[in-house]
Amino acid sequence: MKLLARVFSTDHKVIGLQFFWSGLLMALFGALSAMLIRWQLAWPWSEMPVVGGLVFPKSGGVPSPEFYSALFTFHGTVMIFFVVIPLLTGWLGNYLIPLLIGARDMAFPVLNMISYWIMPFAMASLAIGFCVEGGSAQAGWTSYPPLATLTSATPGSLHGQTWWLLAIVLAGISSTLGAVNYVTTVVKLRAKGMGWLRMPLTVWALFLAACIQLAGIPVLTSGGILQLSDRVLGSGFYSASGSPLLWQHLFWFYGHPAVYVVILPAMGVVSDVLSVHARKGVFGYKPMVFSLLGITLLGFMVWAHHMFVSGMNPALGMAFGVATTLIALPSGVKVFNWLATLWGARLQLTSAMLFALGFVALFITGGLSGLWLACTPVDVYMHDTYFVVAHFHFIVFGGSVFGLFAAFYHWFPKMFGRMLDERLGRAHFVLTFVLAVGVFLMMHQLGLAGMPRRIADPTVYPSLRHLVPLNVSITWCALLLGASQVLFLANLFWSLWRGPRAPRNPWKAASLEWEADSPPPHGNFGAQPEVERGPYEYDPRTDGRDFQPQAVTLFPPA
Repeated sequence: MKLLARVFSTDHKVIGLQFFWSGLLMALFGALSAMLIRWQLAWPWSEMPVVGGLVFPKSGGVPSPEFYSALFTFHGTVMIFFVVIPLLTGWLGNYLIPLLIGARDMAFPVLNMISYWIMPFAMASLAIGFCVEGGSAQAGWTSYPPLATLTSATPGSLHGQTWWLLAIVLAGISSTLGAVNYVTTVVKLRAKGMGWLRMPLTVWALFLAACIQLAGIPVLTSGGILQLSDRVLGSGFYSASGSPLLWQHLFWFYGHPAVYVVILPAMGVVSDVLSVHARKGVFGYKPMVFSLLGITLLGFMVWAHHMFVSGMNPALGMAFGVATTLIALPSGVKVFNWLATLWGARLQLTSAMLFALGFVALFITGGLSGLWLACTPVDVYMHDTYFVVAHFHFIVFGGSVFGLFAAFYHWFPKMFGRMLDERLGRAHFVLTFVLAVGVFLMMHQLGLAGMPRRIADPTVYPSLRHLVPLNVSITWCALLLGASQVLFLANLFWSLWRGPRAPRNPWKAASLEWEADSPPPHGNFGAQPEVERGPYEYDPRTDGRDFQPQAVTLFPPA
């Protein structure tokens, strides 16, 4: 009974760690699929070592074109809907929000538990959609009709697509329930003295990401139900007699704000990590908050820039292009403020700090390439080329994943009560940063040369055969990038069992979560905290400390 109570716990910290372990497991499958994709592009139709024989033994370890389509569908879906979003919102949102605002738990603990336990069913549906005999889901992670809406009566129908849609609908329900909890908790359960402009930027970012989820996820979920109806009932919402482009509007109305669901929490994390490990308050706290609000609002005004080649009115395309360009302004404010925070600071190059700095560098690079795609005439050429793949991965991997690593190294002592090995952490950062640049920066060259995305064999185009050495180079970097994550896993599991015990506040941070024990008990705080200042007070004090805790101190200073 105790085990069941632990597994089906309503404690926000347990639920957050359940999201963490589930996301980590799915990340392994997502990374493996990425390695298989890169192998195929470097050495088309060659036998894949070891893994190939296990995944498709009937063909002697050689993939088929249909399997390649299923592979990139699986990779994109897993990494967006079952890794990055669950980790940034499910793991960090659940674990950190109550601790950062001084609450004892989430506003709706039972609903919070349900939001997690829907996810295993969504993951199972996705796995079935990848493995089902009737044909794996092969329409890409965007699932565009008409390929995605073939009915089960149609010869050659992809039965796995129905399971894929079910997985997306279930994941959408889970995210909506979680977002309700996050928004309500932040609005109603802040500790005494925790005003809106005293909240850490991580809370602001998670709160606004939850607002995006509440506004956008029901649209995607409804669209998925309509597409399920087309496939199973033959209703025809997205058929030629209906509206073939309707799905694209519904998908991208959430799909592009979803980019900010995965980048806003990372921005908040990086803001906090830079401040703590630079021993300096965040420069321009209020502009940072307003820029997060600006990104959130503008994020819902740019979705059709994914549809510049769909035949839309040029005036409408210009409006979406201008809105897409404008969203660079609040992003630029954040970059400027991060750099100003670092100016003249006392940098501590911990693993968390290095990943935060890496985030800033890669986010700037990915953002600059996004300005190209905001221009309609340029996007018409770049659309569905590897330039888009490069831009997207710079944002999601160089942004969101680096933000996740920064959060992991920063809050691991709080979550598990142990310290990580900093030498392994720094080595992990160096290899990840260098190899990520080697993979995704060179992909821009593939896109500029006109290499389409989602093709299994680029050598079928005579004009692209000169790109074979570049594809091989990218693949070697990708394989090494995947292998380098062994350092992360080794550090994680070794530190869980053998790492030194973590003190209550190892980083000498000022924010509220460090007032709790490491790891925090049920209920988080021994006494209800009372906040008396902002979270970024790092000016030296007369007692020798260079930080002032956000709350009235609940324990004697170390």
